[in-house]
Amino acid sequence: MSTSEPIHIIGGGLAGSEAAWQAAEAGATVIVHEMRGVRGTDAHSTDSFAELVCSNSFRSDDHEQNAVGLLHEEMRRRNSLIMRAADEHKLPAGGALAVDRHGFSDAVTRAIHNHPKITVIREEIAGWPPEDWRNVIIASGPLTSPALADAILVKTGEDALAFFDAIAPIVHKDSINMDIVWAQSRYDKAGPGGTGADYLNCPMDKEQYLAFVEALKVAPLHEFKDWEKVPYFDGCLPIEVMAERGVETLRHGPMKPVGLTNPRNPTVKCYAIVQLRQDNALGTLWNMVGFQTKMRYGIQADIFRMIPGLENAQFARLGGLHRNTFLNSPKVLGPDLKLKADPRIRFAGQVTGVEGYVESAAVGLITGRLAAAEARGETMATPPNTTALGALVAHITGGHIESESYSGARSFQPMNVNFGLFPPVTIVKPEGAGRWRGNDKTIAKRKAITSRALEDLQAWA
Repeated sequence: MSTSEPIHIIGGGLAGSEAAWQAAEAGATVIVHEMRGVRGTDAHSTDSFAELVCSNSFRSDDHEQNAVGLLHEEMRRRNSLIMRAADEHKLPAGGALAVDRHGFSDAVTRAIHNHPKITVIREEIAGWPPEDWRNVIIASGPLTSPALADAILVKTGEDALAFFDAIAPIVHKDSINMDIVWAQSRYDKAGPGGTGADYLNCPMDKEQYLAFVEALKVAPLHEFKDWEKVPYFDGCLPIEVMAERGVETLRHGPMKPVGLTNPRNPTVKCYAIVQLRQDNALGTLWNMVGFQTKMRYGIQADIFRMIPGLENAQFARLGGLHRNTFLNSPKVLGPDLKLKADPRIRFAGQVTGVEGYVESAAVGLITGRLAAAEARGETMATPPNTTALGALVAHITGGHIESESYSGARSFQPMNVNFGLFPPVTIVKPEGAGRWRGNDKTIAKRKAITSRALEDLQAWA
């Protein structure tokens, strides 16, 4: 590829802005195509780049004990425009990084417009990118225009693009009480690649079950905007909707106790059972089967900790049901984030199956660098999966577990960065130290993961 050929980036959100900046800083010529200013969306109110449409928080900034804080630090070390603008316009928020949304967006917009290697064209790409565009990043986000979304659907296949999420919570395995929970598949059925003990089972007696159902029925729910409304399907009803349909509904649905025996009390039949299914290849994250929900985040953890075995559960992701557009990335994208059906095209941002402002920008950072390297005629490796940047790429390009519930089921869902996406790390107590106390082991484990990440990031860079 000639280095004179530009990189075309579709979308001027956080991912598109970061991708454009990274590519231009690496010496590439960049053209950003942004439709806002010509055509609006249901969520945006300005035509500025990197507009924050929801919260103004980038979440924790603790790079030693929090995965998103680590991602912040990695991006800072890789000359991130998004992180530079956030740091310049931060607001008091305790340990979190919150920003003045207008100052932040204005700073990104100025940087993009003033960069000598970047050209901005205000236009909608109403279809598949032209064939003479040889190096393309689609970073159009969850509000991709209908014409482009239709073109993506045609190119990737009907089962490769979702327009809404029905998301069940995901639990860190090391926070599950294995003195209560046991491993068993229903009727000991092994299934493809299974062992007959492929699910973790949380038992409930009648009193616990009835209290749980009542809590679901009175829980406050997320209020949707008109453009966010999504349909209910019988296969993905929110658990609180099932609870409203009758006290026994959940017990005959996702919480049915049939085909399972508690080895700690085998003569007593459980009244209800919550099952968890392995969610990632590392085995560190487990999905609460059938537990998609519209409950507000603030109450979800409290209610789910009513479940025996999950009383101290830590959640990598809480449940939800909302409008979104995202690819079945493990199926359609290669490890370099290129579309298998058309390798001219890379995808970045939320459309790849990441959640969160910083995660979206992080994928933009990676694709911008990869595209710039290709424009120079070089090959660049993605970051190692021991880094936060690499862990995100590994998740969206193959870190999930295929669902075995029925043929063709899609199990890949959007995810925030969290420590469950990182390969395990071995920690050693200091010489002469006694037993771990309180959270000391967790703190040491996180410090080991983050230290390793920053060392490996430097080696990759």
